[in-house]
Amino acid sequence: MQPYELSLAAAADAIRARRLSPVELVDSVLDRIEKVEPHLGAYVTVTAEQARRAAGEAEHEAAHGRYRGPLHGIPMGLKDLIDVGGMATTASSRVRAGHRAPADSTVAARLSAAGAVLLGKTHTHEFAFGLTTPQTRNAWDHGRVAGGSSGGSAVAVASGAATFALGTDTGGSIRVPAALNGVVGLKPTYGLVPRHGVTSLSWSLDHVGPITRTVEDAALVLTALAGHDPRDPASLSVPATDYRPGAGTDLTGLRIGLPRTYYFDNVDPRVETAVRHAVGQLETLGARLVEVDIPMTRYIQATQWGLMVPEAGAYHESSLRTVPELYQEDVRILLEASELMSAGGYVRAQRARTLMRAEWARTLEEVDVIAAPSVPMTAVGDDEETVTWPDGTVEGVSDAYVRLSAPANITGLPALTVPAGHDPAGMPIGMQLLGRPLGEPTLLRVGHAYEQTQPARELATAA
Repeated sequence: MQPYELSLAAAADAIRARRLSPVELVDSVLDRIEKVEPHLGAYVTVTAEQARRAAGEAEHEAAHGRYRGPLHGIPMGLKDLIDVGGMATTASSRVRAGHRAPADSTVAARLSAAGAVLLGKTHTHEFAFGLTTPQTRNAWDHGRVAGGSSGGSAVAVASGAATFALGTDTGGSIRVPAALNGVVGLKPTYGLVPRHGVTSLSWSLDHVGPITRTVEDAALVLTALAGHDPRDPASLSVPATDYRPGAGTDLTGLRIGLPRTYYFDNVDPRVETAVRHAVGQLETLGARLVEVDIPMTRYIQATQWGLMVPEAGAYHESSLRTVPELYQEDVRILLEASELMSAGGYVRAQRARTLMRAEWARTLEEVDVIAAPSVPMTAVGDDEETVTWPDGTVEGVSDAYVRLSAPANITGLPALTVPAGHDPAGMPIGMQLLGRPLGEPTLLRVGHAYEQTQPARELATAA
């Protein structure tokens, strides 16, 4: 096995035991980037020389007894919404040409302090306003979408071009590309991970979180990221927590909610079969399955768009009026539509969210975790704009991908996607786990337990 193939946890163990040096690991991943990047387009920019210098410093520290923890010397990618001082934050947009970040974002600073090594910035759907990331190709099939908006981060991790990466999630933008590329994606509780220095799409829906190879890896990254920052008004003040799940797989006494409604409506039968099988695996580990009804389903997508579009429009108001031609057409149309939305509509969306949060809280009193598909279908072809369901319903691809992930953004609940098999074409399928506010330890425990029942995961076959 080459170093770039190692999970974060395995690489961390090898570095700490001095069986692997950060220099060897970073060089291996950079070589991998050079090989796969021309086919995948995961990165906006690769900072190879800076990464090699940082790896050398990490190796020097390790040799002199200064070990910073499990992220010491681990190579990472950052979605290009996340500021790193002195580097461009382009948001994959011509609007940001020439931009330079004045300082590190909170998350970049925390990862740097933990010893992680930056490889470069990964592509996003422009300003995170989309679910496909058209610049980037799926790691399993280059003719299919990567998912978005954190497509570059997911593809980099799935292909071995980063050991872990950060993404952002406003309507599913961590979980969707993670599911479509067969890796783990965690959207934390709203406010658990600070967003200072991260370009906003929709301030009341935005989350920052990790994309990794394994659930344990996601827990290690979350441990470094979580914690209060007063510069983010939504940041929660919570005690420092080690989120690593235990080694056990016993889920006896845990109640897993299986939705009767919404999450299995208009879902590819192959996705449904795989997810129900994965839920069955949780039952064999001792969990008790409880059927639940998802509340206020008819209002979910209207509430998501009713919040996101006006907030995005407010953020882009100035540049949309001065340089509209620099936006990609799909994003520009959505931003222009925001100017036609009424203040009353936005207020009604806020009220709907308040009611939805209360109803979801009541549902989660009945169960500890809800298990469902992450996305209704696997990655579609680059040129596919709609999907037709067996009942004749025609749905836009982006609407389909956001449909099952939006509830966790509206409510701010934590959500984790874990790989749950492949369809007959070899494309990954994801199972989504949703929990109570600050319920990450339980989500990670369940996801890790399920992961232990599965064969060792390999890198994407087309990478």
